[in-house]
Amino acid sequence: MEPYDLLKKYFDPAPLRIISTHSRLVADKALRIAKNCPSDWLLNLGFIEEAAMLHDIGVCQTDAPSLGCHGSAPYISHGILGRSILEQEGLPRHALVCERHIGVGLTIEDIIAQGLPLPKRDMLPTSPEEKIIACADLFYSKRAETLTIEKSIEQIRAELTRFGGGKAAVFEQWLQDYSLEM
Repeated sequence: MEPYDLLKKYFDPAPLRIISTHSRLVADKALRIAKNCPSDWLLNLGFIEEAAMLHDIGVCQTDAPSLGCHGSAPYISHGILGRSILEQEGLPRHALVCERHIGVGLTIEDIIAQGLPLPKRDMLPTSPEEKIIACADLFYSKRAETLTIEKSIEQIRAELTRFGGGKAAVFEQWLQDYSLEM
């Protein structure tokens, strides 16, 4: 399975460029983070790269005109849509990364309190690989003007604080776990 070929299957050329660029940056960041982790974590680098390249595949079915996507689903649902797509493609582990990568993860409490149009269940990264990909994703946006610019840790902290202190605390733990500059 070649991740880029799978992205090409689901995206038109314009959004493909945005999503594949974003995903490549996230994959590269995730691999840098993983290579900095202790060797006894036994991380699967091949899986990390593939799953990071596919983490946003569900965007193809959302209404995200700024990305060139004109589906009917709200953008927040791209994680569960990606899970469905990758399960149909026979990639159940990769599918879980899609569902669990939104921010630092979503709890059932987040979904209910914010009235999100998502299934009422926890969607939190659980494996080390899922957490690394979710962390790496925080460093890059899909906005055209900042697509290739890595966010600072301070910018990420500020963004996560808007969603409550618990989200920023998860990120702080990841910074420690992955020995990222603080």
